Amino acid sequence: MFKTRLLSGIVLVAVLILTVGMGGPVLYTVLLAASLIGLMELYRTVKVQNQALGVVGYLGAIGYYILMYQNKMEYIMPLIILVLMLAMAVYVFAYPKFVAEQVMTVFFGVVYVAVMLSFVYQTRCLPDGMVMVWLIFLSSWGCDTCAYCVGMLIGKHKMAPVLSPKKSIEGAVGGVVGAALLGVIYAAATHGAMLEYAVICGVGALISMVGDLAASAIKRNQGIKDYGKLIPGHGGILDRFDSVIFTAPVIYYLAKMILGL
Repeated sequence: MFKTRLLSGIVLVAVLILTVGMGGPVLYTVLLAASLIGLMELYRTVKVQNQALGVVGYLGAIGYYILMYQNKMEYIMPLIILVLMLAMAVYVFAYPKFVAEQVMTVFFGVVYVAVMLSFVYQTRCLPDGMVMVWLIFLSSWGCDTCAYCVGMLIGKHKMAPVLSPKKSIEGAVGGVVGAALLGVIYAAATHGAMLEYAVICGVGALISMVGDLAASAIKRNQGIKDYGKLIPGHGGILDRFDSVIFTAPVIYYLAKMILGL
């Protein structure tokens, strides 16, 4: 299991470096595909992945990505409203085939998966985005790694005893501090602003833990261990990118506010 997880992790990082490094249409296409797969994983938990209700969510995600790519952001809110209206239309005209929880999951999924994950692409498109975009992964995956190591060494006080018994407060602090230090190291390597990078990564790390726990809570509610099996040893898109989904928009806006990008 460890070998499988390690090998698939190496492949995942290699694909990430390639696609994020290239940016543009390549990164856009990969993120669109990842968003649709992530939506399917989420919709599978409420059994609408192959239903008309699920199709509304898929079309909403595709429509959002098209508008984002064409930089027609003023049409995003009308699209979100349209997705809700269409989901409700399917709900009422197919009644009682679907229940309210399924409708809410479909609408929630478009924002949670498609919109929030798209901020990886939007961060990459910022001035100096080639440097900024890696702060997303440093603060999310870096926090996860540092939190695990510190938690294993000195973790005693449970952070979320019911939801995630293995996570500790000490580990969480270690994750945030570790991510901030990674930001400093990254700033030194890229000739960036050390204090600003540390703050951005530290805040991103805090938010990443919420994303991780939120994904775990959904799985607990639905009685599943993993969202999917796409990435051997890691699970599905939502299993591997749960913290990135939350961190990406935070890094995007912090980079704009703190660094003036």
